[in-house]
Amino acid sequence: MKKILITRILPDKVLDAARAKFDVTVRDDVTPLNVNEAADALQTYDGILPTLGDAFDATCFEQAGKPRCKILANFGVGYNHIDATAAAKAGVFVSNTPGAVTDATADIAMTLLLMTARRASEGERITRAGGWKGWGPVQMLGTHVTGKTVAIIGMGRIGKAIAKRCHYGFDMNVVFYNRSIVQEPGVPAEQMPTLEAALGAADFVVVAVPGSKETHHLIDGNAFRDMKSTGIFINISRGDVVDEPALISALQNKVIHAAGLDVYEQEPFVPEALRALDNVTLLPHLGTAALEVRENMGMMALDNLIAALDGKAPPNKV
Repeated sequence: MKKILITRILPDKVLDAARAKFDVTVRDDVTPLNVNEAADALQTYDGILPTLGDAFDATCFEQAGKPRCKILANFGVGYNHIDATAAAKAGVFVSNTPGAVTDATADIAMTLLLMTARRASEGERITRAGGWKGWGPVQMLGTHVTGKTVAIIGMGRIGKAIAKRCHYGFDMNVVFYNRSIVQEPGVPAEQMPTLEAALGAADFVVVAVPGSKETHHLIDGNAFRDMKSTGIFINISRGDVVDEPALISALQNKVIHAAGLDVYEQEPFVPEALRALDNVTLLPHLGTAALEVRENMGMMALDNLIAALDGKAPPNKV
């Protein structure tokens, strides 16, 4: 029976299915694999089901030499923690779980957009602390969402799902920026010629690009200055897509109005400067945190792993 490593505890349905097929080791540590642990895993297991943050970088593959492992069946659509080029050179498949995460991640984008616009997290904190003095006509006035313009940065599966919710759910005008031409955005939408144009046109900006070297700090201080001073910024992509100190400065100095974040540059570390701000909504990376979604992700990752260890190309090879 082939040996596999699952780097974080997954739902029982997924673990049961894996154990029916393989000799399974499951880490009970919530922290990601470091480089040395990842290199050792490549030498020890026939297949690995890794996830966010596990350090399968070029150094890891150099340390591992000729790996025993045949596949890194990533749990999640984003795989910027895996050097796919180094993996390919080592003869290791890399796969991910596209599609399974689309709607759940789009839902979290809308959760953040609404919470931030209507100051919901701030209001909840005040209420829990016993600070609410009663209703009043000018109490905690927020930003109206219906009919406003949203700019979606990255019009892939998740970006299109966000656009659908914004347009059909809230009558929002949709503009977007994407590096390639998008022929079918799925809703009436205008593709903007530059990132700057998209940012400047919008009341709300939602970032939905994949994490990669090309998108590292795509949203920097200049990007925040391109936004409206009344603009609200939402990030559900990857933390390092945003220059976090630049975001903090933009919020502190009212360059932008507010932000809603589900991801951070050095997860799980969230800077005190962010936590101290009332004009930011902070969630602990809840993007796909629904049981049926995580089960679907796990089963898709397992299908990829089974295919590779049966000598076939994984269905979702990246």
